[in-house]
Amino acid sequence: MDTRNEIRDFLTSRRGRITPAAAGLTAYGPRRVPGLRREEVATLAGVSVDYYNRIERGRLAGASEGVLEAIAGALRLDEAERAHLFDLARAARDRATGRRHRPAWPTVRPSVGWMIEAMTGAAAFVANARQDILAANHLGRALFAPLFESAAPANLARFTYLDPRARDFHADWNRMAAECVAALRAQAGRDPFDRGLSDLVGELSTRSEEFAALWATHDVRLHRRAEKRFRHPIVGDLTLRYERLAVTADPGLEIFAYLAEPGSRSAEAFTLLASWTTTASALPTETDA
Repeated sequence: MDTRNEIRDFLTSRRGRITPAAAGLTAYGPRRVPGLRREEVATLAGVSVDYYNRIERGRLAGASEGVLEAIAGALRLDEAERAHLFDLARAARDRATGRRHRPAWPTVRPSVGWMIEAMTGAAAFVANARQDILAANHLGRALFAPLFESAAPANLARFTYLDPRARDFHADWNRMAAECVAALRAQAGRDPFDRGLSDLVGELSTRSEEFAALWATHDVRLHRRAEKRFRHPIVGDLTLRYERLAVTADPGLEIFAYLAEPGSRSAEAFTLLASWTTTASALPTETDA
């Protein structure tokens, strides 16, 4: 991914959503496009028009933290957008110095695998920043059975957009679809040199018009709503809470653990799913017979 294009498109999209009136400015004469002009952003940020023009053309490598904060304030960026702007600036500096990030870990250390297997009351899996599912415990595989039955390798974004079963499996498909894109967009800002991520985005953009449309918005967000609803093919509707735990020794990896609220209908269904998983794993296979 081209860092300069990412910077240009992100800043253009952010200023395009703010009207002069919302920014406390007086608009004079007709405007060809909605939103703020570059010179208006420069005024609000307290920088010269020429300097802001260079920044919006992607030359963000030399911008100080103060300038970035001023631009974030002028464009009214939220917490996730501000972090994305700083990530883009860091990527621009890395590009200027020739530095590259270490790619996301492709495998899971045995001890991490043992840990999620020990989480018998939770559906758990390990994912990298590209949303590849690298390992899962038995209940995790049972909960996300349609995903693991999909085309390999298991990937949350690929399943969400390219597998027709995802629209029924994810009860809040629109929300899930938007979160997938926002997470990938944020990761692109952190590491635009990740070839695997570029390949995934290219695949999804060419095969899904919905993904391409959302990708073009340059939206990023923090995922703090830790609850999701599923329509499971075996046990029916589930509402589950989840926690995300960073694997600090392996940057880029996270553990996702899904649990049901004790005493809820989802807890009963989750217990049934766990029981079904245990029974299914104990059944003889054709090779055992």
